[in-house]
Amino acid sequence: MAENRTRKAGLGRGLSALMAEVDLAPGPLSHAPQLVPVEQIIPNPDQPRRAFDPEALAELAASIKNRGVLQPLIVRPHPTEPGLYQIVAGERRWRASQMARLHELPVIIRALNDTEVLEVALIENIQRANLNPIEEAASFRQLMDRFGHTQEKLAEALDKSRSHISNLLRLLTLPDQVQVYVQEGKLTAGHARALITTPDPVALARRVIDRSLSVRETEALARQAAQPSEPSAQRARSDKDADTRALENDLSAHLRMRVRIDHQGNEGGRLTITYRDLDQLDRLCQMLSGGS
Repeated sequence: MAENRTRKAGLGRGLSALMAEVDLAPGPLSHAPQLVPVEQIIPNPDQPRRAFDPEALAELAASIKNRGVLQPLIVRPHPTEPGLYQIVAGERRWRASQMARLHELPVIIRALNDTEVLEVALIENIQRANLNPIEEAASFRQLMDRFGHTQEKLAEALDKSRSHISNLLRLLTLPDQVQVYVQEGKLTAGHARALITTPDPVALARRVIDRSLSVRETEALARQAAQPSEPSAQRARSDKDADTRALENDLSAHLRMRVRIDHQGNEGGRLTITYRDLDQLDRLCQMLSGGS
């Protein structure tokens, strides 16, 4: 019951309305910022982004030292400490401002509940931080799972195409090691997408990295790897209509597992879901039984 109340609270104003409320949507600020002493501003302990690149912070600090803070922070009155403000959006600017030895920061104060604070923090990370494709996909997934947003609503509110969101979500179906390669910059999102339907994505990923293959070369390698083990299935997939392939992609992105649909004409067909470990199998069982 508590979880249901949390979800409804986050969806109360709608994603686009919430973004406009905290000035994350494009356009001029709707409320004038005010200056608040740095010592009265504290970070949000539930900030979804934990790692801050020291070099990037130093560059931002140098910019702030020369030009000041150009974009105000979004804060809310601290829920338990009167006189203090908790950061909703802008922790990087807050950290860099301290490095630049600023005494006051421009802020815009908003009355947001805990659920909305997390939602806004995720949105700001997607819009402003230099996220790698896996981090961006994980943020999309959290917005969808925790707050019930659809791919269409996210695309509209974040000014991104639905295919961009869908393609990134598919990366979460890859084994953890391949996702690490993407996070480390050893593979691009294009490389990783080519590996999603292959029998052994980890082994192929290592070959791609060792040989410094291009995305097209990776796609060719992935097709070659699929042919010996399931040539008929590979040919069947190439013959599928666009709607079926799109449905496979959507289901894969939603379940975070590889999904294949094989039509048998008017006689029905077969839906195949491939899981990579027992944790995924357990999660799939929970979803099918209505437990998630």
